[in-house]
Amino acid sequence: MSGVSDWSADERALSNSYLANSISKIEGNGTTDKGRLVSNLQFHYSIKPHHSYKDYSQKLLKICKKKPISFEVFADESKGMEKQAYEINSWGQNVYVKIPVTNTKGNFSGKVIKRLSDKGIKLNITAVYTAEQVKKIIKCVNKNSYTIISIFSGRMADVGKDPIPIIQKSVNITRKMKKIKILWASTREAYNYMQANNCNCAIITMPPKIIEKISKFGKSFKALTKDTVKNFYKDALDANFKIL
Repeated sequence: MSGVSDWSADERALSNSYLANSISKIEGNGTTDKGRLVSNLQFHYSIKPHHSYKDYSQKLLKICKKKPISFEVFADESKGMEKQAYEINSWGQNVYVKIPVTNTKGNFSGKVIKRLSDKGIKLNITAVYTAEQVKKIIKCVNKNSYTIISIFSGRMADVGKDPIPIIQKSVNITRKMKKIKILWASTREAYNYMQANNCNCAIITMPPKIIEKISKFGKSFKALTKDTVKNFYKDALDANFKIL
């Protein structure tokens, strides 16, 4: 796997010392065991009312500097999506434009994807759930343009569906397309990193709290037992529980 991606839009989270150290330490190294590369920051919508989307995005761009970052269009029809995509693309060379695979009516965004991809705009096709959608997407993208396909694995699992076969199939479909990357989206737990890695998924999105948990990978069961019992004991003391 080539990338761990932070999906937070919180300036403090993106700027905190742990993430800053993790990013600088592993930046540009695709072969390390943990984290590999914080490769594509996912912009989600924790924008306060007095912030404009563009102004807040500019703040995040200053934090991530040259690292790839994705911003999503909000329009629901093709012309609006395309117009917004050109605007977002103008914000920086490291920007990926997030385009939903369909609009709210379920209409495939293929024509928009093709026009933008043919212009060399870096795209992040989002809200993808099936290998069939992946097949449709790759027919529309220009093979010389960079494209991320975000498969919402966590949301699948939330409704009792196993995302792993779909991730594996999607990775296999795109394996010869060097500029197309499959992304494991909507991560729910740190172990999803191992699952994505075992599927040869290129990128996984994680919120800061889960990224921090990766640093604990490799801890022994003995150490886990001791830590857990200590936490139980501390909780009981803090609550001033008494039995006798």
